[in-house]
Amino acid sequence: MPASETTPLLENGNGVPVHRPFSQRLVAAIKGEGEPGWIASYRHFLFGSWFNILLLFVPLSVISHFLKWDAAYRFSFSFLAIMPLAKLLGEATEQLSTKLGQTLSGLLNASFGNAVEIIVGIAALLQGELRIVQTSMLGSILSNILLVLGCSFLAGGIRYNESTFKATGAQTASSLMTLSCITLVIPAAYHSAQTRNPSPSGYAHLLETLRDPQVTLPELSEGGMSGLLTLSRGTALLLLVVYILYLFFQLKTHADYFKAEEEDEPTEARMNMVAAGSALLLVTVVTSFCADYLVASIEEVAVRYHIPKAFIGLILLPIVANAAEHVTSVWMAMKNKMELTIGICVGSSIQIAAFVVPLLVIVGWIADRELTLFFADFETITLFISVMLVSLLIQDGKSNYMEGVMLITLYLIIALAFWVSD
Repeated sequence: MPASETTPLLENGNGVPVHRPFSQRLVAAIKGEGEPGWIASYRHFLFGSWFNILLLFVPLSVISHFLKWDAAYRFSFSFLAIMPLAKLLGEATEQLSTKLGQTLSGLLNASFGNAVEIIVGIAALLQGELRIVQTSMLGSILSNILLVLGCSFLAGGIRYNESTFKATGAQTASSLMTLSCITLVIPAAYHSAQTRNPSPSGYAHLLETLRDPQVTLPELSEGGMSGLLTLSRGTALLLLVVYILYLFFQLKTHADYFKAEEEDEPTEARMNMVAAGSALLLVTVVTSFCADYLVASIEEVAVRYHIPKAFIGLILLPIVANAAEHVTSVWMAMKNKMELTIGICVGSSIQIAAFVVPLLVIVGWIADRELTLFFADFETITLFISVMLVSLLIQDGKSNYMEGVMLITLYLIIALAFWVSD
């Protein structure tokens, strides 16, 4: 056998040099020395819990969607299908964390969780549904930093009296989240200044507006809209640069700010790296399809049960789209892995605010769609107070169930406000 087709010489039990075939070396490199095999990995992944029996609803979700069954069936089947997929996503992430570490695995989970938002956002943007893009992005941020983080703190606080995490890393993340929030306040302030200073010819319309509330204030002038687009696109480019620098800061230069303390009993590896990674990718793709089917059925269900559209766009859809991410975060909190929980919740929100939204603005620029960073005043204020509360609660590097209750309460109040806003 040619030397090029063999590995370096190894020794058998008698000390005699032997050759190992190239195929064995390739399998060992893919699987990893000392890691479980592919069959054992996927057996644990698919049959490790009785909860996975709900995977039967995945094909039912697909069938009901393409056969155009009643919206109630499509909604129920898709919702039940997402639940076991969410748990599997958490299992794959936990197995990856045994090798990659909690910081990188949390970033990976947040990235896979936001892939659905990027795909849906670009699709809606190209169809000219700019308002849907904005409300879904805002809803995803609020869902992550209030509902998911609140449920995680609550679940972790019930099991442990107090959980701790690296305060420095959490404060850095919350500061970037605050910066991203401020970049939404500035376009709102610009829009407000432009529309509240009408030209002399517009004062008659303003007086008419005061007499008749049904008459709306004048829209931005052509110059004002051009300025808003320039402000939004310039800000988007700067945010993308800041986000790239944040990744370098988080993973390279200051990685110790985000790493958890070493555990006394590390998690046992039940899957090899490639199997866990491929399972994470596969489950994410299947979950995105089920989420799309669920979203497609929601509007019909909403009309039948008289659910406001504002509530659907900013509250219901983000919960459904991020269901896998939500369960993963709570699951990690119950295992007292708060660094991973913070990485998923706050990290996902940062990705949306500092990467996904600016990316969509740039894509809109390329596709000649006038997507801006201007949100309605009520939505901007809601986001600002939410970020402020989260920053206050995580600055000490500790969490308990009462902090979780506070975050969930604020989210419920916001949900109530959107319920009556339509």
